Formats: sequence, C-alpha cells, structure tokens
Amino acid sequence: MKRHILVSEKAAAISAIAAALDFPSWFGQNLDALYDSLTDLSWLPAGEYVLVVPVDLDPSVSAVLRDAVKRNAESGDHKLRVVRTER
Repeated sequence: MKRHILVSEKAAAISAIAAALDFPSWFGQNLDALYDSLTDLSWLPAGEYVLVVPVDLDPSVSAVLRDAVKRNAESGDHKLRVVRTER
C-alpha cells in the first residue's frame, strides 16, 4: 500500500505519517513514538507499505524513517519502504 506524505516540517510530517498508516490511538506524536510505531506495524494487514516523502523532509524524521526501514527489513510480515521525491 502506497501513501504520500506531502509535508516536510517535523510535526506535520509525523502527523501525516501517523494518519497515512492509521497509527493506533496511543501514538505519542514524537520521534520516539514514530520509530516504535513504524517498527511494529502489527495493527495493519501483512504486506508492504510504501511512504512517499519529499526530499526536503525534516532530517530527524528522515533518520527515523531510515532506521525503521532497516529494522523492518529484519522482521516478519510487515515491510516498510520509503521513497523520496520532488513533490
């Protein structure tokens, strides 16, 4: 399933990612919670999830996405990919 994130500012990007992947209500709207949620997609059906993000995405959010993709590559039936694009 592909989801487009069209914002680059940190707080807005975190919210957009949470909405795109239908994060649980307990999601904390911060970088630690973002990482935890991206590395445990158990509330979603098994499969591959692709986030399309702008190239100018906040660097701290980009770092969390990069680390989460690496962690998901080692795990089971939920895969995460991130594609960077010019809007």
